Amino acid sequence: MYTTIRHIPYVSPPAQVLAADRFTRRMIYLYIFFLLFEGGLRKWVVPGLAAPLLLVRDPIMLLIIGSYWSAGRRFFNAYTLPLLVLGLLSFLLSLAFAHGNIYIALFGFRTLFLHFPLIFIMGNVLTRQDVERIGRYLVYVLPLITLLNGLQFYSPQTAWVNRGVGGDAEGSGFSGALGYFRASGTFSFTAGLTTFYGLAAAFVFYFLGAMERINKLWLLIGVAAMLAAIPLSISRGYFFQFLLCGFFFVLASLRNAKSVRNLLIGLAVTPVLLLVLINVPAVQTAIEVLVTRFELAAKSEGGLEGTLGDRFLGGLLSAFTSDQGVPWYGAGLGLGTNVGASLYGKANEFLVAEEEWKRVAGEMGPFLGIPVILLRIALGTQMSLLSIQSLLRDNALPFMLLSFGLLQVLQASWSSPTTLGFSVLTGGLIVASFNDFSRPDYAT
Repeated sequence: MYTTIRHIPYVSPPAQVLAADRFTRRMIYLYIFFLLFEGGLRKWVVPGLAAPLLLVRDPIMLLIIGSYWSAGRRFFNAYTLPLLVLGLLSFLLSLAFAHGNIYIALFGFRTLFLHFPLIFIMGNVLTRQDVERIGRYLVYVLPLITLLNGLQFYSPQTAWVNRGVGGDAEGSGFSGALGYFRASGTFSFTAGLTTFYGLAAAFVFYFLGAMERINKLWLLIGVAAMLAAIPLSISRGYFFQFLLCGFFFVLASLRNAKSVRNLLIGLAVTPVLLLVLINVPAVQTAIEVLVTRFELAAKSEGGLEGTLGDRFLGGLLSAFTSDQGVPWYGAGLGLGTNVGASLYGKANEFLVAEEEWKRVAGEMGPFLGIPVILLRIALGTQMSLLSIQSLLRDNALPFMLLSFGLLQVLQASWSSPTTLGFSVLTGGLIVASFNDFSRPDYAT
């Protein structure tokens, strides 16, 4: 069992454990399905249930934990146990000294701890074969999501395809440039679409280096969809994530002759696809919008140095250095989330901080919040070291997933249920990809 993350040989467990693991795997697949399409349900299918559907993955997570625990597997480890203790202490302090609202504190504890164990549960019940299967599904879905993104991009916000959460007729788009809006795809908000594209891009680049593990035509379509999504999403975050995945792909491709060959194929195909795409009028317009958005953002943020230095690095370091004017016990667990702010009567406001590390330190106070941040740093560090070791043993999958997952584990905003879902999902995929490629008793 995992006490931390480590490479372990496969040992066939008893039959009752195998049965529980099969159920757990099915629940994990259901969790992923709702992560991808929960927003569509909230916007188009059952808008009247938009509020409860926000937490639709919570009961699934409880089933996953219950099935996993009932199989006799070890639930607590060097990461989950400290996080549970820190969360319970913060919960009690929030009720005794901070906001005193039990519903906000419960949602905050749920945000902090409930989904986090999925990282290690996936690492114990999934194999590298499962991870590749999930990756193929994401690559297959990618072109459909991009087509929807394009339709939303060119449709007015009043169109049904741009309907907001709860059937909001004002639309779900977020300001972009030149009168165009950033689309949300099948997600509730634009952040979900950007995060999906980041994970899908990591898998596309992985399969470019392992073409024998996916249908090559679908991979080619996936590459085209990945490239077209850059301007259509109007997302600077996805653009930088795409470059980061490409950089990791180049590094991973230098390990042997076969990988270098696949890299050269990718370098030959990509310019051809780019030439085709930039001659499509719809994509040309999107490129113009994206360039304009970069220019406007550069003026307001002081260029790339301001974006990376002030917004990214500054936001991380401020959790350790800034005085937020909160007491040692913090503003209260959950108060920095959107749901917590709504329950507090301050909807659509950042009551603690917008940056994740600053929010955690502000909610829980420095004595409890900073250890949570350090725990996430330790987890990201261990994942990174093991991913490099796997790459040297000719398993590039963890390393390519790390190109997206490292930042997700370190500083993704857990205050958003969708971003939290992608953070723990990607962490779990990385841990599971360390496992043996197949098991002799494997069965879905």
